[in-house]
Amino acid sequence: MNVLVLNGSPHPNGPTSDMVNAFSKGAREVGHNVEIINLFDLDIAECNACEYCHQGVRNLCSINDDMQVIYPKILKSDMLVFASPIYYFSLTSPLQAALRRTYSFGIPNNIQKTALILSSGASNVYDGAIYQYKNGVVDYWGVDDAGIFTAHEFENKSAQKRNELYEFGRSL
Repeated sequence: MNVLVLNGSPHPNGPTSDMVNAFSKGAREVGHNVEIINLFDLDIAECNACEYCHQGVRNLCSINDDMQVIYPKILKSDMLVFASPIYYFSLTSPLQAALRRTYSFGIPNNIQKTALILSSGASNVYDGAIYQYKNGVVDYWGVDDAGIFTAHEFENKSAQKRNELYEFGRSL
């Protein structure tokens, strides 16, 4: 299976990236191809609702930025994993922008399942991100939800959390 991880964390050694790396290690060990895209390293503009993608040459976004590199990767993946620390009750801006820009191609029929990986400093801040994921991805795209994984406070970068994500990767 081809798995694409859109990592919205600005911290390559932070808790979100730690969980992503554990998941990726487990998935690779059982033979899956896993690519991690660190969105904070890229230039991704917000969707400007110009509707260019739905006129003329369908599915082509008018914004020429790093999403042009990400689109084909999404459209070749079987599974898409969204990973983000929670910033003010929501996904980070680069992940939000990348998710909104998938509007240009509509529902990606190749994606069979998705997952969500979230980290935070508190336990009661996930609702907004989970709502967006469940309604805007799982339900709207009609994909299988492979799981939602969260870590907060002492769970961040813990051996227990790493093992949970590693085993999730192995279970695919």
